[in-house]
Amino acid sequence: MKRAIACALAAALSGCAMVGPDYQRPAIGLPGAYSEAAPAQTAALAVPADWWKTYNDPLLNDLVAAGLASNSDMRLAVARVEEAEAALREANALFFPEIDGSATGGRSRISTRTGIVPPSIPAIRTNYALTATTTFELDFWGRLRRAAEAARAQYFATQYGRDVVALTLAAGVAQTYFAVRSLDAQILVSQETLRAADESLDIARKRFQAGLVPELDVNQAAANRAQLAAQITDLKRQRATAMHQVGVLTGRLDMKLDAGDLRALPTPPLPPAGLPSTLLERRPDVRQAESQLASATALIGVARAAQFPTFSLTGSLGRQSKDLETLFNAGGGLWNIGLNIAGPIFDAGRYAARTQQAEARANQAAASYEKTARTAFREVSDALSNVQYASDAEKDLQERVDQARNSLKLATMRYESGYSAYLEVLDAQRTLNDAQLALVRNRQGYLGYTVDLMNALGGGWTAY
Repeated sequence: MKRAIACALAAALSGCAMVGPDYQRPAIGLPGAYSEAAPAQTAALAVPADWWKTYNDPLLNDLVAAGLASNSDMRLAVARVEEAEAALREANALFFPEIDGSATGGRSRISTRTGIVPPSIPAIRTNYALTATTTFELDFWGRLRRAAEAARAQYFATQYGRDVVALTLAAGVAQTYFAVRSLDAQILVSQETLRAADESLDIARKRFQAGLVPELDVNQAAANRAQLAAQITDLKRQRATAMHQVGVLTGRLDMKLDAGDLRALPTPPLPPAGLPSTLLERRPDVRQAESQLASATALIGVARAAQFPTFSLTGSLGRQSKDLETLFNAGGGLWNIGLNIAGPIFDAGRYAARTQQAEARANQAAASYEKTARTAFREVSDALSNVQYASDAEKDLQERVDQARNSLKLATMRYESGYSAYLEVLDAQRTLNDAQLALVRNRQGYLGYTVDLMNALGGGWTAY
């Protein structure tokens, strides 16, 4: 027996019987470079960890900080990390024996009429015992080591998941903040157009009262003015909705933002995209998917080890006596030590099926990892092209605004001189308003795409 125990301990300590596959990162086959060219304003710098500060807006910095500190999704992610950390400590504790203690005391009476118990034995008995017992599984097949390996990988996965939430939250706050500032700019543009519409309505009324134009001009000018007023009301409604979203993201449900202007925000310096292969290291969602794959791979070994016998050392040590005062006297000691070997003899393929389930889950995790990596590549490609095209479009949209403003000026002069109908002024006002709104929305899109690029490149995140 002693030799069997020694052999089992030697095998467990040597680690020579680790069943199950060892994790290896699967090949993804990402392209060697992005097909999209880097934006013209790309700077030779890495993505900073606090990338939102590159927009030089103190209010945005404050909102992101508030979101990272108070958002409920962040608190949920942190709690998941704490749970995984506790699970890892539990898995590591399995390498040490568990010692349980017990203390018992009792008094009982037996029958003396059965003829079985000799008269010399007292009918009333007392018994006191104090024992410590332990059971320790020898990790002969590596089941415990694989379980700890899986728990460790899952712990890292939750840490990466928390960082994914932080990056997504910061991007969401920035995007929503830019939406609020875009709506502020659109409201300003619409109010400027509304003032021009008021002036046109006043001119049309005076010309109608002078008998120079029909009442139709007044009706058209009034309808245009009402349409612009309704447009401003709808933009204010959209701003209120965006403000509510900012409040949810930052945990400040009652917050208010003074009006600003998106056009006043500077263009941030953008980092180079780098090589696609670096996404596997600098994106927390990719690392999270990889850690989940590593955990699933280790669990195959846990399931496979269940198909083999389990070796456990058992032991107990204590004191026992019929009298409490003599419990620690000589001769009251007791102990026991043994080796238990237990394993399935016939399970109708149950444990093999569980191993196949673990393998299937690992295959699913591998497919998820591959999808996540390829999605990361696509997101960077999308962000690069979106930033470039939005930047290229701004010059043309500004030209459209300038020409539309000149057209309105000429149309107004022609109408006041009686050379054209009011319809030309009305069309010019609408064209200018649409052009100005398109320019503002393109600027919002550009800033949003820069956020997408920062986020797609990992947002300055570094692995642990």
